[in-house]
Amino acid sequence: MAKDIFYQTIAELSAALEAKQLSSVELTRAVIERTKAVEPRVQAFNSFDEADALAQAAASDARRAAGEARGPLDGIPIALKDVIAVKDQPLTASSKMLANFVSPYDATVTQKLKHAGAVLWGRLNLDEFAMGSSTENSATHPTHNPWDLTRVPGGSSGGSAAALAAGEAIATLGSDTGGSIRQPAALCGVVGLKPTYGLVSRYGLIAFASSLDQIGPFSRTVEDAAIVLGAIAGHDERDSTSFKTEIPDYRAALTPKRGPWKIGIPKEYFGEGLDPEVGAAVEKAVAHYRSLGCEIKEVSLPHTQYCLDTYYVIATAEASSNLARYDGVRYGHRSANAKDIVDLYYQSRAEGFGQEVKRRIILGTYVLSSGYYDAYYLRAQKVRTLIRQDFLNAYKEVDALLTPTSPVPAFKLGEKSDPLALYLCDIYTIGVNLAGLPGISVPCGFTAAGLPIGLQLIGEPFGEADLLAIAAAYERAHDWSKRTPLL
Repeated sequence: MAKDIFYQTIAELSAALEAKQLSSVELTRAVIERTKAVEPRVQAFNSFDEADALAQAAASDARRAAGEARGPLDGIPIALKDVIAVKDQPLTASSKMLANFVSPYDATVTQKLKHAGAVLWGRLNLDEFAMGSSTENSATHPTHNPWDLTRVPGGSSGGSAAALAAGEAIATLGSDTGGSIRQPAALCGVVGLKPTYGLVSRYGLIAFASSLDQIGPFSRTVEDAAIVLGAIAGHDERDSTSFKTEIPDYRAALTPKRGPWKIGIPKEYFGEGLDPEVGAAVEKAVAHYRSLGCEIKEVSLPHTQYCLDTYYVIATAEASSNLARYDGVRYGHRSANAKDIVDLYYQSRAEGFGQEVKRRIILGTYVLSSGYYDAYYLRAQKVRTLIRQDFLNAYKEVDALLTPTSPVPAFKLGEKSDPLALYLCDIYTIGVNLAGLPGISVPCGFTAAGLPIGLQLIGEPFGEADLLAIAAAYERAHDWSKRTPLL
């Protein structure tokens, strides 16, 4: 095995475990030691439980010794964003509101990972309640980008992306409401997959915007993303939006014999605001697909200009509704200063929520209020339908769409204090959530300053097998995914 075991892929480590060249306890201990060494600088975790992780690893080794290994994830340390429930572990959403909350149950994805034998390792930092694009909105601490510790890792799943890039986990899970997996994956130089809405159960995910949220993996390679997706995808009766569909072997779909494909380039995604270095790297990726024999076709998504406005009406409205449950009565932060029950609601929410969460609750409550519902929320839902139709029309001509993931590389911590400037970081990703489509960010280069750049591929609904194959065709010819930061 390579010296830096914590930078190996799931596929490589699973083969080593199977060949008894390595034990899960050895692997998990190496990840723990790496985390202790770099975490003071990266700050990707909210908490972790060493003893619990090592006990899981020992159980994995015992299964393997008995000939009962459960597949490629058995014994692999995987860390989870701190909005995904793990029984008897903290579940804080990086908010004062849930600072002392311990989950009494497992999310469905947690159960699936446990069933697959994964070693669940730690709770990862995020923008509070997944609201943000830089992980600076966390109530605990900002996370730092491992490629440049003065810069953000993206958000809201910044802890998930940074932990993986820093070698503090072999894979991680995040959630994506408007780009919260793909954007930090691009800024941290890793692979990030947002599955089709309904493919992965949301049961046990702390809700931000229920019609947009989706859980997905961060990984070093497209193959690893396929392995994790295969483990967590599938229908769940506890999630009413979960879709009944056959789950293919995503890993087997990565064969080099597939393709060539028709790839669409949305003209609206290559205009004002795109960093020149990002644009140049993505154009080189387009040229590579052309060299593979793919047909490259310019397409139009004419309602793209309305995506940001539509998203921030729908997402904030749903956030306002979902976060109403944090009232200081049943669980979460309870103010010690309240004079009566009404004051308890006011004080608990004022003390427990951060500024960005309050901003979105206020906006969402406004667009849902009497006299404004039709003018804002209902109209936004109608525009959302038009946005989805734009994508579906494009898929009549092409197999997938290719765009930048983020308009800019990682920016300095504290650089974007204006909320609107941060909202614009998700300009290329939010349309995918509004349309319920799968999207993946794959590393495609570095800026002159050494900052990672990501390209985004967008597939048809439940077309993950094709999407992963297209992404793998690019990754196979480049070594971006093998590069690691000097920490």
